[in-house]
Amino acid sequence: MYTAEVMDHFRNPRNVGNMENADGVGQVGNPKCGDIMKIYLKIKDEIIEDVKFETFGCGSAIASSSMATELIKGKSIHEAVTMTNKAVIEALGGLPPVKVHCSVLAEQAVKSALYDYAQKSNKVIKGLENYKPEDDEVHCH
Repeated sequence: MYTAEVMDHFRNPRNVGNMENADGVGQVGNPKCGDIMKIYLKIKDEIIEDVKFETFGCGSAIASSSMATELIKGKSIHEAVTMTNKAVIEALGGLPPVKVHCSVLAEQAVKSALYDYAQKSNKVIKGLENYKPEDDEVHCH
């Protein structure tokens, strides 16, 4: 049911934890289904130098969070904003259809953290012009 990559990121998640003085913080989720994801970004010269996550949710949510942080670490904010849930799923080698919302949550958490960074630093990030944090509610299956 789950790929070896999903199991690895679930059992050995990368970049777990809180980050003090983060440049951008994004939190998304739906408390009704239990998946809540928080992403912290440390950005210097528009490069994501460090990224951490805290996720309350199932194994797929934890694996998706872990993989998303790996995909954006070291990337520019402009590259990170283009990361999609499909990229997370592909990097994990697939997710069961009922767990795809976990990868959507990861994409939205990254965008939410980038939006927070843009607001705090008075920057415009192409791809976030029409972003609204209230659009981040993920509907569970």
